Amino acid sequence: MDYRAPLAKARGLGSAKSGTHHWWMQRVTAVMLIPLTFWLVLFLNLTFTASYVQTVTWLASPINSIAMITWILMVCYHAALGLQVVIEDYVAASGVKIVTIWLVNLTMLLLAVTALLGVFRITLLG
Repeated sequence: MDYRAPLAKARGLGSAKSGTHHWWMQRVTAVMLIPLTFWLVLFLNLTFTASYVQTVTWLASPINSIAMITWILMVCYHAALGLQVVIEDYVAASGVKIVTIWLVNLTMLLLAVTALLGVFRITLLG
């Protein structure tokens, strides 16, 4: 028979404090991505129908470049959060889990920086 209190049983099993923030950030980025993705579809439609100069001019406008930068940041952050949840749920070994999450975060950071450099290059240099 176990006479320990429920709190004593739960000690050492982790905290529920960071999970709520993580969950909210996934939802906030998902909601932000809805209008931004509609904007991205318009941009992709433009890239298929317009010339290069027209596309660069359109992307160089402040509103469009800010929307592209926001979309890039939100997609990379949302993907990193989602992949972290998948890794935490399906990878059993603690060391492999930590390394994989670090690699996913580093990959998403490098993708975001590369995409942002491309947008800055187009907006500043044309």
